[in-house]
Amino acid sequence: MRRSDHPAHHRRKPEPTRMTSIPPGRPAWVDLFTSDPAAAAGFYAPLFGWAVAEATGEPPTGRLVFHQQGRPVAGAGPTDDGQPAWTPYLATENVDTACELATATGGRLRSGPVEVSDSRRSAVLTDPAGASFGVWQSLGLSGAEVFDVPGALTWAELTTREPDRAKEFYGAVFGWTADDQPMDAITYTTWQRDGQQVAGMMPMVGEEWGDLPSHWMVYFAVTDTDAVADEAQRLGGSVSVPPTDLPRGRFAVLTDPQGAFFSILGPVPAPA
Repeated sequence: MRRSDHPAHHRRKPEPTRMTSIPPGRPAWVDLFTSDPAAAAGFYAPLFGWAVAEATGEPPTGRLVFHQQGRPVAGAGPTDDGQPAWTPYLATENVDTACELATATGGRLRSGPVEVSDSRRSAVLTDPAGASFGVWQSLGLSGAEVFDVPGALTWAELTTREPDRAKEFYGAVFGWTADDQPMDAITYTTWQRDGQQVAGMMPMVGEEWGDLPSHWMVYFAVTDTDAVADEAQRLGGSVSVPPTDLPRGRFAVLTDPQGAFFSILGPVPAPA
């Protein structure tokens, strides 16, 4: 997986955020779809300091909720296609309308919509290039309640083989505009809505991507990238891209024991 020249550092440095409501078009939640939610919890809980609880108000499907600082930040549940993956959910005012727009613009509905009383209405889709994402309509739970602190989501990025088509699709469904930033042989895109950065897009250019399909990458904030990468290996995970310094921070791409990959992003260590 090519990440050595990763440009996530182009976005503005975030401030720790507690959310009581999440504007439409912004990442609201992340779910891990995995072959073994309980085993995955045994990896992520010590890695990020997450507390683990069974999801309430839902059918007994083995879904879990991860908490940081006593607040929900992510979830986990069984995968429906055998492929473990982290999936971001984007906030919307109406899930059904978002699904209609997505399918009319070349996307595909994978599951849902489903409703959890006093929580949310949500669905999982794929964009025209096959990258999976969710849509989230608050019915009481706006989504994750904390962002940009260690162990919480800090960035989401579409990595795609069809960037031009993605601009049309996400613009139509979420009202995003594309801020393109030339960088060497590629153009990195920062998605914006209402003048605010909401996510990024990396085009999959070159043979080094191999047969990796288009996908969404999620980034979790950490205080020490190297220490978390080492701990991930001790817990049975692996390092897909080793810790690397960027102007924005120090990042790495990790893979959990079930095969789901994700990124971590922390500060660049001070010179010794």
